[in-house]
Amino acid sequence: MKQANTINIKNRKAKFQYEFLDKYVAGIKLAGTEIKAIRQGKASIAESFCEFQDGELYVINMHVEEYSHATHFNHNPKSERKLLLQKRELRKLEKEVKNGGLTIIPLRLFINDRGLAKMQISLAKGKKLYDKRETIKDRDNKRKLDRIKKEYN
Repeated sequence: MKQANTINIKNRKAKFQYEFLDKYVAGIKLAGTEIKAIRQGKASIAESFCEFQDGELYVINMHVEEYSHATHFNHNPKSERKLLLQKRELRKLEKEVKNGGLTIIPLRLFINDRGLAKMQISLAKGKKLYDKRETIKDRDNKRKLDRIKKEYN
């Protein structure tokens, strides 16, 4: 069953608050009703982050709404969900987080061409206030340049 890959849930605040160093694509361990809710686009990763527990990586605070057609076997909307990565990637990430003071942020939740839920995560460093100001300034300058270009076309 091939379906159009229309699910692409993004963490829009992450680009503003963090500087990305490395990006990875991880699978997610989900319950049956969770994947159905994600396929309907009823998920949010805006406030979520990743954390190591016993050598395994979990996404915390990811919100997946309850599936509307489920019975009493529905899932918990805010439960921790395990991310599936290769062992060497997990070891590398865990070492970076412990030693470097970095964090792991979910960037994007999507359904791949095989119909599986995947999450793009990034090893990130938090931006300081002056870096955020610089980002705002760059965005405003780009917007002004685009307006000027549009007037002359």
